[in-house]
Amino acid sequence: MTAPTGTASTGIRPGRAVMLVACISTLVVNANTSAVSILLPSISVDLQTPVSVLQWAVTGYLLVGAAVIVTSGAMGDVFGRRRVFVAGLALFVISCVLIALAQTGLMVVLGRLIQGAAGSTILACGLSLLSVASSGPAQMRAVSLWGAAAAAGAAGGPVIGGVLNELTGWQGLFWIDAAVAAVCIPIAVRGVAESRDPNRPPTIDWAGTALIAGVLVPFVFAMTEGSSWGWLSVPTLACLIVTVLAAVGFVVVERRVASPLIDLNVLRNRQLVTSTWVIFVGAGAIAALSFLLSLYFQDPETLGFSSLTAGLAMLPLAAVVILVAPAVTPLAHRFGTRPVVLGGFLLLTVGFCVLVAVSPSWGYGVFLLPLLAIASGLSLTNGPATSVSTSCVTADQVGQASGVSNMARYVGGAVMTAVVAGIYTTGIADATAEGVPHADALATGFSEACIALAIFAASTIVFAVIAARRPQRPHVVDFAAAAASTTHTLPVAEQPA
Repeated sequence: MTAPTGTASTGIRPGRAVMLVACISTLVVNANTSAVSILLPSISVDLQTPVSVLQWAVTGYLLVGAAVIVTSGAMGDVFGRRRVFVAGLALFVISCVLIALAQTGLMVVLGRLIQGAAGSTILACGLSLLSVASSGPAQMRAVSLWGAAAAAGAAGGPVIGGVLNELTGWQGLFWIDAAVAAVCIPIAVRGVAESRDPNRPPTIDWAGTALIAGVLVPFVFAMTEGSSWGWLSVPTLACLIVTVLAAVGFVVVERRVASPLIDLNVLRNRQLVTSTWVIFVGAGAIAALSFLLSLYFQDPETLGFSSLTAGLAMLPLAAVVILVAPAVTPLAHRFGTRPVVLGGFLLLTVGFCVLVAVSPSWGYGVFLLPLLAIASGLSLTNGPATSVSTSCVTADQVGQASGVSNMARYVGGAVMTAVVAGIYTTGIADATAEGVPHADALATGFSEACIALAIFAASTIVFAVIAARRPQRPHVVDFAAAAASTTHTLPVAEQPA
């Protein structure tokens, strides 16, 4: 096995093997996550499955990830981080093969559900392996590279997906991801040292994990199907009642178990709760908007883009979010978090409001300005919210706060994608039933979905009221954490100035 190296002044450097598998795996997982929306129209045509069903390939993935990401980290602490990490890689390979061989849309959805568990496990345990294999400044550099890999994967995913779809068909993405993950397994087994947390009680909060799923799944079903079932119909109300009962049960369980999934005491922190809501909305806005743009841009009645062109068309959105976010860190240090965040929220809300006016006559150039405003707004808000989420708690609560915000990131993506998918499809169906031409019906559905996103964006402005903190002078790891903040919260400790 490769042993960590270094000196007292530089800290312990992680071995090459752990550095390699941690960064490559997070890049692949995040690229896979952001690429799938681009592939949905092609999968829909190839497998003769409605997009309303295939949207569960996105929301289901995120729902399972939300339920598993904290639990998988706990499993690594108890059973061995390398062991659980390798199991996540193996499960990821299986899910990719299952999706690539799928003959029905439901098989794609099933594969993505498995992939949600695998992806969150890889992210949680890969970062843990990297952190325990290093220390001091060398650890900060290693975590920075991990964050950069996460950001690069998220930004490049749509383009990679579009290229592979054009060259190999939509299955190509999953075959290549399976191959890369498979190569990482022997490297991890042979080159990465095993580690556990000897201070953690040897129990896993399985009940809490199940109850998290019990809260999320029926709620997303209600949000997705409520418009067609009827918001006061028995199925919708039944789903919401199950959600409430599961939430009550979760609180009861978390107060009694030895090692709770979430320490409910951290939720008394107003700054943490508010910043978590901002993370929820930011991650949800990115996921939901990517879903909408992929469908709208590739429809023959609107822009008629190929999957590759659609991926390239969304690259400026991802690039601005990833590249501008690190520049926000020194701005917040100089001027304070509040004015930076408030400006971001206003840009975000205005961008969505402009998209509400969408028309079938719009070309890509008309979309570009509001999309860049939305990307800039996300950049100005996501990084500071992520920073506040881990800096507003005590040192022993940073891990819990990071877990809460990462779970919120998955939940936000799942819930908001489900909401806008339901609104989009219902809006199109209602307009079509009224005899509206298909292109106008598509624009109607897109517009109504953007109204919902604008309301979500406006709801986060309250965060600016409490975001009075002026952060310390940023270090390299702070820039990486900001860049990665669209996909993961890096629990960055305060560094000496």
